[in-house]
Amino acid sequence: MKITDADEQLLSLLREDARASTAQIARRLGLSRTTVQSRIDRLEQAGVIRGYTVRIDDAVEQARIRAHIMITVSPKKMAAVVKELHAIPEVRSLHSVSGSYDLVALGVVGDVHQMDVLTDRIGALEGVERTSTAIVLSTKFER
Repeated sequence: MKITDADEQLLSLLREDARASTAQIARRLGLSRTTVQSRIDRLEQAGVIRGYTVRIDDAVEQARIRAHIMITVSPKKMAAVVKELHAIPEVRSLHSVSGSYDLVALGVVGDVHQMDVLTDRIGALEGVERTSTAIVLSTKFER
């Protein structure tokens, strides 16, 4: 399915606030409510929009320790490592990347000690060769 510029704008608004009414979105896009609703329906039916999620208040999220954990994986161990990481609830997202690391995980925990425990747990997984962790100091924006 081809995503148009109007679709991209609609998706951006939904990322900001998926609970916004069709009328609110229509006003921001300068489109009719029926046009916006039909675009949303089309994107959902095509599988572009797979669901909606909860966004936590910035003050709550900022109080938690967040870190990007770069991970190098042994050859032929990727699937097993990904499965193990998926089972760790503190790992919010996992990305396969190019460069000197194979994966980048976003870890979110309550305090520095818990981050230490999480990084040790990840480093101890069979197939993980090494990790490097960068604590997130602030989020400038998120879509």
